Amino acid sequence: MSEQLKFIVEQLNKEPFKKNFNLVMFDSLEPIQLLQILNDVLAEIDPKQSIDIREEMPEQTVKRMTSLLGMLKYKLQDNMSDVKSFQQGLVTGSKSVIHPILYWLLQRVPDLKKRAYLARFLVKLEVPAEFLHDDIVSDTYHQYEELVEGFKMYHKECEQLRSSGFSTAEIRRDISAMEEEKDQLIKRVERLKKRVESVSNHQWMLKQARQLRMEKEREESLAQQKQQQKNQLFQAEQRVLRSQQQLKDMRQSATDANPESLTRRLEEEIKINTYMVTEKLPKELESLRRTVQYLQKVASEPAMGQANIRELEDRIKDVDSQINLLIEKKMLRNDPIDDKLTLYRQQASIISRKKESKAEELQEAREALATAEKEMKQRHSQSSPEEEVIRGDELKRLVAKLRSKGTAYKKKRQELSELNAEYGVLQRTEEILRQKHEAVQEKLEAVEDEKGISGYSNTQEELERVSAIKTELDEKKGRTLDDMSEMVKRLNALIVEKKSALAPIIKELRSLRQRREELSQEYGEKKTQYESCAAGLESNRSQLEQEVKALREEMAQKENQYHYINSMSEIIEMQMQQAAEEMKAYISPDPQEKKKTIRELYMKSIAEQELLGKKLREEQKMVKENHGANMEQMKMWRDLEQLMECKARCFIKAQNQGSVGRVIQDEAKDMLVL
Repeated sequence: MSEQLKFIVEQLNKEPFKKNFNLVMFDSLEPIQLLQILNDVLAEIDPKQSIDIREEMPEQTVKRMTSLLGMLKYKLQDNMSDVKSFQQGLVTGSKSVIHPILYWLLQRVPDLKKRAYLARFLVKLEVPAEFLHDDIVSDTYHQYEELVEGFKMYHKECEQLRSSGFSTAEIRRDISAMEEEKDQLIKRVERLKKRVESVSNHQWMLKQARQLRMEKEREESLAQQKQQQKNQLFQAEQRVLRSQQQLKDMRQSATDANPESLTRRLEEEIKINTYMVTEKLPKELESLRRTVQYLQKVASEPAMGQANIRELEDRIKDVDSQINLLIEKKMLRNDPIDDKLTLYRQQASIISRKKESKAEELQEAREALATAEKEMKQRHSQSSPEEEVIRGDELKRLVAKLRSKGTAYKKKRQELSELNAEYGVLQRTEEILRQKHEAVQEKLEAVEDEKGISGYSNTQEELERVSAIKTELDEKKGRTLDDMSEMVKRLNALIVEKKSALAPIIKELRSLRQRREELSQEYGEKKTQYESCAAGLESNRSQLEQEVKALREEMAQKENQYHYINSMSEIIEMQMQQAAEEMKAYISPDPQEKKKTIRELYMKSIAEQELLGKKLREEQKMVKENHGANMEQMKMWRDLEQLMECKARCFIKAQNQGSVGRVIQDEAKDMLVL
């Protein structure tokens, strides 16, 4: 409790409460003051709770606080199982009620703020079912539910964005920098356009530059496709190598196999699978079903209180006492007889336990094999094409390692076959013993029926088992009581020792408490001085940071301008050099040099294009002159095609109706006579 109070006082002295309490002051608060502090904490979580307790009725205060605590998922303490006593403690401002609430709230203020904020939008309104039959109310309620779901989705997206590490300040700075770069690029493009417009035939040059850029992009895409195809080829080669290795391994394993060993192996697997299906798995399934039924029964029953638990404990004690009486009666009237089946029962139980353990080991080995195969497939699928092929000494080491593992595997396989053979013998022995046991049990039951004591052997076995359990429990109880008594003695001695050791420390603690109060007052004064000084320094620091930020931005802008001017000067120098070379070649008396100039090349291209345009205009003129005659000829051919199709249809129809009429063909015309 003292640790709880310390934590509450520390949190109330921090932001945003700043109560300046100590343990004595907080413990001596009046109930109304303690209730007001609880309301202030709730108001920090939910601003709607910010009211004065003295201006509100106690019933309304309790109702408001209990509803908010229920929404925040506050659970009552173990000693406060009654809700009425909890509400009464809130009304009276009881410390035993308010202190745990404050401790729970102050531990998780940020989470509770978030929960209170979400509760305003996610706690659904309860509308009675009879009102939902109205169409308007039903539609409105469905819209309300859709809005709630939309709020959930948007809130999740907002939380993801907050946790992703992006900040609005950084994004704004990036946007402003990108806008500045955009403006600079626009200005640069405009200047370049103005320069290019003065050059003759600049549109054709822009078109050629665009085609060059497209070809470069195409070249890059083709290079990427080539690299991808190389990777795919390498992966295919690796798959081929792995397949060849698997084929080689399978052939090596097939050389040692013969029909008898394969048949024996299949029979062993069939026996194991039969045991798993008929005995082991049904038992496990039945146990799981019983567990599920038991859990469903426990879940369907109402919550148990202390009275129900005490009642069950009393019933358990009664049953234990009845078992003890039966054991005592059995021990009094028991005559020791030699049970001939005891040895067989022990062997059968040992065999069954071995069988179950081997079945579990087999199932674990199969699961491990399945996981290993799955992991191997994942590694094969995730293997990168840059992995090198194992060659040379490393391959030899790997082969030697695999051979050693192969020999170990063969030894383990031989041991497993021996164990399987032993398992078959033990299984057969178990069947024989079970048959003998059944025969002896039938004889024993017949003898018991003749003597009039039917069920005596079963009762005797049960009593023996119960007596063995009782003796074990008695031994455990005795050991537990001895241990507890020794522990109590040690604890008492330790308590006395600690008390004697703590006596001088407690005396020193009283003086230290007084010193602590003095230091806390001095600390408060120093803290106020520090905060005022820190506030002044913080304001100066923020101003200096703003100035530094502005100077850095100006420096970056000047650097960009400097680099831009340097690049433009280099471009202009290159253009001037190119113009000087062009002028030198144009002035040169050598005709070969003149032919290399750009002007001569452009003139030659212009002449070729003019000849091509002249030829195309002549072809256009010829097409326009012959357009009418060609259209008329095309129409005549279309009519001729329709006429021939009509004749073909008529001919087919005449063949289908041979007895009705006949077709007369002439050089000039065709006629159908009916």
